Amino acid sequence: MEKIPGLPRGIAVAALLVCILSPAPGQAQETDIMERFRQRSAQAEAAGLAHPFVGVTTNGEVIPGLFPIRSTGVSTGPVRAAADSFLTVLTEEQRAKTVFAVDDPEWRKWMNQHFYVRQGTGFDEMTETQRDAAIGLLRASLSAKGLQLTRDIMRLNHTLGELNDNNFVEYGEWLYWITIMGEPSATEPWGWQLDGHHVIINYFVLGDQVVMTPFFLGSEPVFAESGKFKGVRIMEREQDQGLAMLRSLTEEQRSAAILEVSKEGNNTLSEAFKDNIVLDYAGVSASTFSPSQQGRLLDLIGLYVGNLPEGHAKVKMEEVEAHLGETYFAWIGGSGDDAVFYYRIHSPVLLIEFDHQRPVGMRHLLPGVPNRQHIHAVVRTPNGNDYGKDLLRQHYEKHAHDRTHSHRRTP
Repeated sequence: MEKIPGLPRGIAVAALLVCILSPAPGQAQETDIMERFRQRSAQAEAAGLAHPFVGVTTNGEVIPGLFPIRSTGVSTGPVRAAADSFLTVLTEEQRAKTVFAVDDPEWRKWMNQHFYVRQGTGFDEMTETQRDAAIGLLRASLSAKGLQLTRDIMRLNHTLGELNDNNFVEYGEWLYWITIMGEPSATEPWGWQLDGHHVIINYFVLGDQVVMTPFFLGSEPVFAESGKFKGVRIMEREQDQGLAMLRSLTEEQRSAAILEVSKEGNNTLSEAFKDNIVLDYAGVSASTFSPSQQGRLLDLIGLYVGNLPEGHAKVKMEEVEAHLGETYFAWIGGSGDDAVFYYRIHSPVLLIEFDHQRPVGMRHLLPGVPNRQHIHAVVRTPNGNDYGKDLLRQHYEKHAHDRTHSHRRTP
């Protein structure tokens, strides 16, 4: 089946299937579906990119000086080597559509929804050798935990297809795309992005510094009760330790932390195209926590930061600890053993959101209220350093680069 230009393979095939099965004229139906997905993607991008990048702030103003360029002493050589290996096995055509300039707006063009028209090279179109190289890039960039989580999210996307009458047009293990920003380098800024349903990783590198945000993760379902990947489950610790954090609070602290006791909808605020969200601190301040409570909070944060390799995670956690007294924990929902809830951890250098969501791909199986089989979580770096943009700005200022020379790297 021929691919429709400009659409991801899954959506392209869906469009053709509808055209074939529909009694309407095939060509007209094909054009209508193509245009509908393109328009929805364009609308999302137009709204999300209407303003230049600022970053997540509490009042619209970025706090300066939080992210200096410095040596961390943790090598990024393995990531660079893996990226080079991935690019080497791509065809010339694949490289041309996969590589962007390091300052390209492509960084900000990611979305969880299936209709979004994605860029880069998809796992579904890769040869086995190319796919191994792509997974090699993930392996070099993430911790063993982070790699396992990423791959399990991809596997659970196959499970979602099984739960929708084996719909592997919209859902599947390999419907994920990779782009490379800039040229892998020991000294120049560069990075990569993984984009697809329920896992988006933005990975910026400058020297031995790494920024892995925005980072979107989740799944529907979060536990495969049957099918090819029966037994796969994700994010239980993020869920359970979040609840344990709430329960560890004193009555006074809990009163401050809980914003609402009713959880009726979706509560995440910093998903796709929310790069400039203004979000004030809310909930209870960690400055009121006992040492054991602060340790519990750091352990919870570490579940997210720990998707980075140990050395880079340690660097980030030191940054988090330096601002622990300015960190807030907020909660929406119940506190029972089977409760559904949302929590937020927010500081000048970190934003984490965890949310039990309404069913979407499983709405034919579950009531239309938030449930534990659909989770979204987002990790961001506030105050201008998502996508490593504050580091990139400082790098340009320091080296006065000609930024017009590399709109796209030549294959």
